[in-house]
Amino acid sequence: MVKAAGVIGAATFSSRILGFVRDMVLANLFGATPAADAFFVAYRIPNLLRELFAEGSMSSAFIPVFTEYQTQKSKQDAWELASAVFTTLLTIVTGITILGVILASGIVWLLAPGFHDDPAKLGMTTLLTRIMFPYLIFISLAALAMGILNSMRAFAAPAFSPVFFNIFIIGFAYFVSPMMAEPIHGVAIGVVAGGAAQFTMQLPGLRRRGMLFGFRFAPGHPGVRRIGALMVPSLLGLSVTQINITVSTILASFFAGGPTYLFYGMRLIQFPLGIFGVALATAILPTLSAQAARGDLDELRKTLGFGLRMILFIILPAMLGLMLLRQPIIHLFFEHGTFTAHDTAETALAVLCYSVGLWAFGGVRIIVSAFYSLQDTRTPAITAAIAVAANLVFSLLLMSSLGAAGLALATALAAMVNGGILVAVLHRRLGGVDWGSVGRSSLRVLVASVPLVAVCAWVAYHQIWTYPGEWIEKSVMLFVAIGLSAGGYLGVHALLRSEELGLVWGIIKRKLRREARG
Repeated sequence: MVKAAGVIGAATFSSRILGFVRDMVLANLFGATPAADAFFVAYRIPNLLRELFAEGSMSSAFIPVFTEYQTQKSKQDAWELASAVFTTLLTIVTGITILGVILASGIVWLLAPGFHDDPAKLGMTTLLTRIMFPYLIFISLAALAMGILNSMRAFAAPAFSPVFFNIFIIGFAYFVSPMMAEPIHGVAIGVVAGGAAQFTMQLPGLRRRGMLFGFRFAPGHPGVRRIGALMVPSLLGLSVTQINITVSTILASFFAGGPTYLFYGMRLIQFPLGIFGVALATAILPTLSAQAARGDLDELRKTLGFGLRMILFIILPAMLGLMLLRQPIIHLFFEHGTFTAHDTAETALAVLCYSVGLWAFGGVRIIVSAFYSLQDTRTPAITAAIAVAANLVFSLLLMSSLGAAGLALATALAAMVNGGILVAVLHRRLGGVDWGSVGRSSLRVLVASVPLVAVCAWVAYHQIWTYPGEWIEKSVMLFVAIGLSAGGYLGVHALLRSEELGLVWGIIKRKLRREARG
């Protein structure tokens, strides 16, 4: 499982690096202008639907059922299920896309109340929404392909597919946007093209494994009905973070630059979360599903405890590093072109507020996977509804004093509420998890973080970040600081003989030995 998470993490790292480059390009070209605000609000609409119908609920409902078909039935039965789900999903998301294009003006009016006094901005957001809605079709099919391949323990192709998404957006921003009357339209077209590429590049992997789905309209297929029954409550359950971000986007439309600051802030949070948190959750779900299908709850408890320990091992130091280095990172990578020092300060404040809940964002991914492996989507849906309500209350309380950053803090607090309730329910359901080992692991992580905090704090408060230019010196200082803090963190773990570090290091050594023999 850790090996699979490593493959996913490496692929996701490549994707996140390109995503970071993509964000730098967009920040340089569009800054926090009205066009950027319109784009990020418009992009939030199909992105939320993607979480609801694709990578969130559909994947989490599909993988346990498909894994059961693979384990207990024939390969032909599994292929028929995949084809039936493909056809049903394609029919549903195509219908939603057509409705979305037709109703785009009403949707934008509801989701961007702060744009009502600016007809030009409202009109631009509506047009961008119509352009990007077909992205939902391609990304939903890409999520289905990812679910099939992950269930068959093939993680590389699905994990690398977002790389193509980012390449297309960067290419369209540089080469298509300048030819458009409104340059931001070129980026929107690139989103759709990138989604199509993300789906297409997974098809060879499906073909090699005999799982290239065909058209088979069978909505009454028993497996499709079971997936639908699991999917309905999980529409809210796994996507609570995205729903909360969407609520934040709606409220942020009242602040000039608010949607842009929240977008870039969440992008920095998603960097470690996507590389490690999502990678581990993706790798752990098939394992948990197989253990649940066998009724082996002892192994499931061990796997869950291990997943939580690994999340803490990676996410807590990342959280501390982001909190301390947020200003230097944003200044160095984004403060160019139309992105100003004021934009850097506002985005950094959003990053700080989001970072408070980074451990909760990652932990919820693992805990929800355990519920879905047990084919229980109702409990996460109930806790998610509570978290959405909490997010709205926190947002209304905090936005008046902190502005857009208050919305980020509300999202983080809501994730903590969601995670706390889920942990309590799961503890009772499973009769306990190995909380002793999780606690000891947390203590080791805190001790190992001392040198990391010292190095990052020294760099963050250095005077060089107040000087204009000097980009080479700033780059060297930031990357040396990251290297030293990571080295100090891992060094303390080595002195403490950390089990998590030993496990990761053992996998690396075995891989190096195999490559040496090969």
